Amino acid sequence: MRDPRLTAYARDNRKHMSEPETRMWLALRAGRFEGVKFRRQKVIGHYIADFAANDPRIVVEIDGESHGSTGEADAIRTVALHRLGYHVVRFSNDDVMKNMEGVLIMLSQALAKARTAPLPTLSPQGERA
Repeated sequence: MRDPRLTAYARDNRKHMSEPETRMWLALRAGRFEGVKFRRQKVIGHYIADFAANDPRIVVEIDGESHGSTGEADAIRTVALHRLGYHVVRFSNDDVMKNMEGVLIMLSQALAKARTAPLPTLSPQGERA
């Protein structure tokens, strides 16, 4: 069962996205990018992913001052998301703001890799465990 506080926080995050997140969302929303349906501020396990798709299973994180995360926290989060079957790709706020074309090229490459990756063996509880 999802933590209702986490769900409420994700909903609030959708209402107050940073400028880099807004720009990325405009490129990803409504299946605009390679026909993949992304969701923003998606609750996955004990985490909220900036953007995530279920087919292929990929998480896009926009890292910047709004995250307040350390490299170690990001690494732990990435491992946890991998265990839940997601490929994680990270971009900095700066990359999104100054080189969106390059970001989308790298995301396209990550999507191709995620599409060909074998599916993990999930727990009986699935991704919400």
